[in-house]
Amino acid sequence: MNLALFDLDHTLLPIDSDHSWGEFTIAMGWRDRDAFKQANDAFYDQYKAGTLDPNAYLRFATEAIRAQGKAKSQAAHAQFMDTVIENNIRPSALDLLAQHRAAGDTMILVTATNEFVTAPIAKRLGFAHLIAVELEKDASGWYSGERKGTLSFREGKVTRVMQWLAERGKTWDDVAYSTFYSDSMNDLPLLEKVDTPVATNPDDTLRALAIQRGWRILDLWNT
Repeated sequence: MNLALFDLDHTLLPIDSDHSWGEFTIAMGWRDRDAFKQANDAFYDQYKAGTLDPNAYLRFATEAIRAQGKAKSQAAHAQFMDTVIENNIRPSALDLLAQHRAAGDTMILVTATNEFVTAPIAKRLGFAHLIAVELEKDASGWYSGERKGTLSFREGKVTRVMQWLAERGKTWDDVAYSTFYSDSMNDLPLLEKVDTPVATNPDDTLRALAIQRGWRILDLWNT
């Protein structure tokens, strides 16, 4: 088995899907614009700085959909896909995915963004496998605001990939070759785990590290 692993935000998309979803809910009037935007931007800055408390963010990020309920939230997400995500899917990203698909690689989208936001995006990009932050559901069958299992964040991405393999009766030793594309130092544990780490549209810190270690650097938006 050859594994091709991909981060999502600022890697395959030139945006942060979770942050953009937050902005979308503001535009719909689901939250007070100033208060929500201030908190959302602060969490985003913490993510970029590597200081994010993912549990606190998850409760914040799901607050709007918990308040609005399943039907309204899913309908809004469909609009989000049409008006935001579609406009940010670049041919260069699709070409990269097509190359791995043609090579017969097992492709997994591995993201720290929650499954509500990312599952439709993964489907649109052609992924059969998604590793995202899993959300607990309450007695009504809708999200409670708490997470389920290990967060797919930092070293948690390595844990979740190992769990994905174990669910299929495999270990890392069964992986003949592995590649991981990411833009962020938050993904350093998984970048160091794979055979070929690819710093993709990397932030300044990851770019410097990639140069130091001789890792491939891929600037998708310049191709």
